[in-house]
Amino acid sequence: MAASIALTQGVLAAGVLERDTELMLRVRAGDDSSFGILLERHRTSVIHFLYRMVQNQGVAEELAQEVFFRVYRSRESYEPTAKFTTWLFRIATHLAINWLRDHKSQKMHESIDEAVEGAARQVTDRLPNVEQRLLSEARLAEVRQAVDELPAKQRAAVLMHKYEELEYTQIAQILECSDSAVKSLLFRAYESLRVKLAHMNVPAVRERRKADEMPCAG
Repeated sequence: MAASIALTQGVLAAGVLERDTELMLRVRAGDDSSFGILLERHRTSVIHFLYRMVQNQGVAEELAQEVFFRVYRSRESYEPTAKFTTWLFRIATHLAINWLRDHKSQKMHESIDEAVEGAARQVTDRLPNVEQRLLSEARLAEVRQAVDELPAKQRAAVLMHKYEELEYTQIAQILECSDSAVKSLLFRAYESLRVKLAHMNVPAVRERRKADEMPCAG
């Protein structure tokens, strides 16, 4: 506890407090309006992440509500020992994995997440015709299906790495494992996607595989 207080004071003294952490410290001090700002800043990205995990919009919104409820409930004990987003996504990831574990036998509705970045890579400078649009949507749906079939932790790692663009260290803190374990998770996930999507020649999968293809303990 003393170490956390010292860290907080040190960060404040250094003047390098990130905006989210500053807001959360204000929430801890009783400023509820700062919590509203945090909610506005991160609600959409948390819902998108949860939707990609559970593939159910209603459930994603309910889980997101629980995420921010837990953040608010923990306000008095909050200490900036890690980036706010690391803490936030750790809560979201745990809730999503627990939900998936508890609903293994439940069939989920398939849908295309319109927020997935990268779909536009397949579109030419001119407006696509109907065939091009249908092909792009079919490719996107197939990629999403392949990601959805990954084990929960691999899926979470891929979503945080590719879509949220979090660093290895952040993902490791969220999943509560080592950096090398994260690299191992990502290597296995991208290798699985490469095999499943080989017929599509998906550039994103090839690029990520090359970036993460390295010996690692897991």
